[in-house]
Amino acid sequence: MASFASQTLFKLFFTLFSAFFIEINGEFSRQSINTSTKRMKKITRLHFYFHDIVDGKHPTAMQIIRLPNKTATSFGTTFMVDDPLTEKPKPTSKLVGRAQGIYAFASQSDLGLLMVMNFDFSEGIYNGSAISILGRNAVLDAVREMPIV
Repeated sequence: MASFASQTLFKLFFTLFSAFFIEINGEFSRQSINTSTKRMKKITRLHFYFHDIVDGKHPTAMQIIRLPNKTATSFGTTFMVDDPLTEKPKPTSKLVGRAQGIYAFASQSDLGLLMVMNFDFSEGIYNGSAISILGRNAVLDAVREMPIV
């Protein structure tokens, strides 16, 4: 949990239909046109780093449900979060938004989280926009996909 809690990389991909090519904000977001299909579609790639800080002087994740009996998977343990989303891996790099919501250990057999979060963006053309995440996060998997609602 410690390495997951300190930094988790989320790469989010979503497709928007358009006939324009635009490159925005360098590393944080990039848009391009996919012409390999009959329809032209614009693909936007958002690349940012998610910092979940559970200890120290200024934690961004607070445990709100503590269990009296510890289990191997921490089943039932729940956190409320207001985590920074940054452009680069260092937590002090440019802030591009915040991840706000709840995650809970929802599996009795492995380290699987239920995540309910809004990624609220504060940079560039996405300033004021949000993506909602609702689903399972298999913590120990090196690569994972998250459902965007």
